[in-house]
Amino acid sequence: MRVKNALNARKKKKKFLKFVKGFRGALSRRYTLAKQSYYRALKFAFDGRKNKKGNFRRLWITRINIAARKEGLKYNELIHGLKLANVQINRKMLAELSVNDPESFREYVNIAKSALGK
Repeated sequence: MRVKNALNARKKKKKFLKFVKGFRGALSRRYTLAKQSYYRALKFAFDGRKNKKGNFRRLWITRINIAARKEGLKYNELIHGLKLANVQINRKMLAELSVNDPESFREYVNIAKSALGK
């Protein structure tokens, strides 16, 4: 008995064409181009998820630096002082404190200053 593959091939093509439905021009209509743009989109999505982590870290560092300079310390001095004082707090939490609870952030700055001897 002969096995035909048309059904499976159609399913495979529909999967790609459904994914690229909103893409511009021939990318949403031609199977080969649709397949290429599908894989390219998945690659960009993967890279974007990785880049997002670095972007947030950059944002946190900027916020901490601004708040620390208001208190008379640079960012790197603050982080170094906290490490010397054995304070285990991550940048996300420090940034959150600098924006929402300046008094608590000031306490961390004072701890860092005392550890640095300033």
